[in-house]
Amino acid sequence: MTSSRQRVVFVLPSLMGGGAERVIVILLQHLDRARFEPHLVLVSKAGPYLKELPEDVPVHDLGASRVRNAIPGLVRLLRSLKPDVVVPTFRELSSALLLLKRFLPPEARLAVRVDASVSVELAQDVLHAGFWRWVYRHHFARADKIICVSEYVCNDLAEHFGIPRAKMFVIYNPVDVERVRRLADGSENPFAGLAPHLVAVGRLVRVKGYDVLIDALALVRKTIPAQLTILGEGPLEMDLKARSERLGLAGAIEFAGFQSNPYPYLKHADLFLLSSRYEGLPLVVLEALALGQHVVASDCPGGIREILEGISGAWLVPHSNVPALAQGIISALQFRAKNTSSVDHLAGTLDKFRVGRILKQYEDLL
Repeated sequence: MTSSRQRVVFVLPSLMGGGAERVIVILLQHLDRARFEPHLVLVSKAGPYLKELPEDVPVHDLGASRVRNAIPGLVRLLRSLKPDVVVPTFRELSSALLLLKRFLPPEARLAVRVDASVSVELAQDVLHAGFWRWVYRHHFARADKIICVSEYVCNDLAEHFGIPRAKMFVIYNPVDVERVRRLADGSENPFAGLAPHLVAVGRLVRVKGYDVLIDALALVRKTIPAQLTILGEGPLEMDLKARSERLGLAGAIEFAGFQSNPYPYLKHADLFLLSSRYEGLPLVVLEALALGQHVVASDCPGGIREILEGISGAWLVPHSNVPALAQGIISALQFRAKNTSSVDHLAGTLDKFRVGRILKQYEDLL
């Protein structure tokens, strides 16, 4: 008897710690097995989120060190698996599958996830940006469906690359509120001392704006002796540590590395900070809000306003602006000193991002 379940294949470079990887793991954990048969393909089977995968999800390792080296094996694997839907995430994987779509099984539909502000990303952080603009303008419309993680991302693709809006669907990143709270409550306060504790979470790469954050902390500490903890790993770690030392902040900043359970830090900090130069829809902001945390965030290109605009206990400041970020942190800390309660009025805000709601949207689309 032929199975009526849809075979859905998610494709990622790896399961290293990042928001996009976390989202895919959440989807794999919660997709309705009566309707879907999920598979995961990894360019390299590595990363801390591997241990969070459900046991019934087959993991296909392409065993490559770079995306470009994995493409022939990926095409062969998809021809063997004969999926109903392929869901790639990240520019290189999505573009390769769109360019090679005619070599994929004819029944396979491509539902490409776009989780960044593409025009800004190409302008700021991407080599061979002209080539990638050509790919977006001339080949992304080959996708059967394009999943955008925010309205901003959708509008950006339409306005800058002419992608038909009829092909694009906005599905926010899901936050598993109950899991986040359970993991936060299961561990002790990681902070010591009475100084205000600030926390930021994300890879140590340029887009996260940690250089701006470190410079802002130097200004904050002229008024308030705040301590900053940064959770994450990445290529800029040594540069950021050196910057901290030049500014006399070596004792005020802890680089705590990747944490498989960052939630005690989010719960017990005095403020959560996001200093990014651009975003898609930052999952970690949703997780901070799920823990009742106050947030100071850079008002950068992306979906951050779709989360925070109008929320009491959240501060949006001009992005890449050191004095504005410093003043936002000071204002938020002064507010917290007078208002010790957490941000406990966010049920309505979080509802549109909860796992159940987002899963239904994915399942309907797939």
